Amino acid sequence: MNTGENIKRTVREKYAEIAMQDKTTNASSCCGAGGCSTEVYNIMTDDYAQVEGYAPDADLGLGCGLPTQFAGIKPGDTVLDLGSGAGNDCFVARNETGPDGRVIGVDFTPEMIAKAKENARKLGYDNVEFRQGDIEQLPLSANMVDVVVSNCVLNLVPDKRKAFSEMHRVMKSGGHFSISDVVLRGELPGKLREAAEMYAGCVSGAMQESDYLGIIHDLGFEQVTVQKRKPIILPDDILARYISAEEIAAFKAAGTGIFSITVSAAKPAVRPEKAELKAACCGSGSNCC
Repeated sequence: MNTGENIKRTVREKYAEIAMQDKTTNASSCCGAGGCSTEVYNIMTDDYAQVEGYAPDADLGLGCGLPTQFAGIKPGDTVLDLGSGAGNDCFVARNETGPDGRVIGVDFTPEMIAKAKENARKLGYDNVEFRQGDIEQLPLSANMVDVVVSNCVLNLVPDKRKAFSEMHRVMKSGGHFSISDVVLRGELPGKLREAAEMYAGCVSGAMQESDYLGIIHDLGFEQVTVQKRKPIILPDDILARYISAEEIAAFKAAGTGIFSITVSAAKPAVRPEKAELKAACCGSGSNCC
């Protein structure tokens, strides 16, 4: 059975390999997980070609949405990209936040960090930085980020509640996130969940959509909205690598759904009068805080 550390090790190893591949190889596979299908399309990614700030060299074809499309990034914002890869979404965010803003990419894999830093250097961006780190323990101080984005990454994180809790910690009062991710409706066959290649390929790590959204609500985020939902159809030649023909038929008959969703939510804003009252209370030496 996969433990959190085993999953992290698998993800780190697989994405180190992906960092060394070209985009053509990645785009012909399941989120870069390997040559999955003989069908000529990628089952996850959205097209960035018309997005302002798009940097083709930084696009590894690993995403499952366009989270910046709904991120509401403003000039001067501090933006955090979780699982920043080669920097694609960071550079799109930088186009929105402008030279007076700041963009921070966090990724688990040293090879991805090196690739992203080289891309930023080539683009001449001095307000985009990349940090190696674990999304469950972000290398950022509290209350410093206006907007968080992430593209097909949190499904790879073993403890999603902790990841969302870390997002809440680093976001400023009134900050918000826009995240594209893979979720389920109905259970995947166990053999798919246990396959490490599919885990790094963005499917087996997915959780039930209702549970996913439930974590966001439970942690106190507001304005939780699914901005976009699209079905992900796994071709039979992918499924056949993991389950039998009879199991494929049963899987389809069960109506199990795999979806890419883009969800947004906000950290509640602390009213100025409430903050002032708390500061006065805590400074009085009383126990009311």
